[in-house]
Amino acid sequence: MSDNCDQNCGSCGEECTERKEAKNDFLEKPHELSNVRRVIGVVSGKGGVGKSLVTSMLAVRMKREGFKIAILDADVTGPSIPKAFGLRERVGSNALGLLPAKTQTGIEIMSINMLLNDETDPVVWRGPMLAGAVKQFWTDVIWYDVDFMFIDMPPGTSDVPLTVFQSIPVDGIIIVTSPQELVSMIVSKAVKMAEMMKIPIIGLVENMSYFRCPDNGKDYKIFGDSHIDDIAALHNLKVLAKLPVDPAIALACDQGKIEAYRNEWLEDAAVELIKMEEGNILKIAVASENGQVTEHFGHCESFMVFDTQNQQIVSAEVIPNPGHIPGFLPNFLHDKGVNVIISGGMGSGAIDIFNEKGIEVIVGASGDARAAVTAYMQGKLLSTGSVCQEHQHHGDCGH
Repeated sequence: MSDNCDQNCGSCGEECTERKEAKNDFLEKPHELSNVRRVIGVVSGKGGVGKSLVTSMLAVRMKREGFKIAILDADVTGPSIPKAFGLRERVGSNALGLLPAKTQTGIEIMSINMLLNDETDPVVWRGPMLAGAVKQFWTDVIWYDVDFMFIDMPPGTSDVPLTVFQSIPVDGIIIVTSPQELVSMIVSKAVKMAEMMKIPIIGLVENMSYFRCPDNGKDYKIFGDSHIDDIAALHNLKVLAKLPVDPAIALACDQGKIEAYRNEWLEDAAVELIKMEEGNILKIAVASENGQVTEHFGHCESFMVFDTQNQQIVSAEVIPNPGHIPGFLPNFLHDKGVNVIISGGMGSGAIDIFNEKGIEVIVGASGDARAAVTAYMQGKLLSTGSVCQEHQHHGDCGH
């Protein structure tokens, strides 16, 4: 607890012991009959960028992958999910709780519109009532067997998003934006809120990125140049998709036939979500130079990051070293999802931070980076305890 603590954990970004305990205290238990394995929030810094559209398309995409899907519509004052799926009936119930509606393909949906007498009735509630309704969608609705629940958040960073982040165990969020520079600035606010709340960011989706003319096949940037790559680079995030302006999408939503609309734009997003569900993807980073394990962690040329599964390397990428600033690199690699770091030597301070982040440290390695990863997976590469003292590297690595 800092000296300036005002005891208000609800709006604090400090990761002190008291805050960790308070964060767990805020979590609401789902209905006792619910079984939800992954919760993904879909958020935006402002309205009108297509957040509900992306939520719907993600749900449909993952349903086609064979997963059991649900959507919790947390945008209480502007619910549009039922419309996209052609749902007009009220939700059901039994003696145990509320039952979500089901779409034609079996996607479970809960939205305030399906509790109103008339779907056009406005919901004129203050923030606490809105937040309370969203919590009830989690606690009172029976979500029997769900692989992925997508939460369609209201825009902004106020009561309801804060309630969702604190009350529901969100596994990660996808942030939706559009090309305008103003929107991009607001997206940065959503990114920073997620970072404050310690919610992993899966990546960014840009909607209305361009329009492809059916007559000449050329792409036109109706809303100006995109800024999503700059935002992604600034926050070390992935760009998962750039969706075009497509009248067929609007027509599918208006007709309640989003499940019939097919596209491959969200392929990368689906890949990231599937990795989460598989659960046994191990991400191993190697401090490297020219494909070899480097002697000094902080001064390496790059990090070779390997995705491994069932003791096999399934993919690899090279990430340039963003710079040797004390304490920065362990947090940088943690944000990249790294589970294991392999290096020749490493300072004790960096090791301590990696340990705090739950990242396994292997030092004393040498030779080919890929071979080192293979040796680690086979149990043949063990840490030697080699530690480089800051500014005293030579002779202290213990090779």
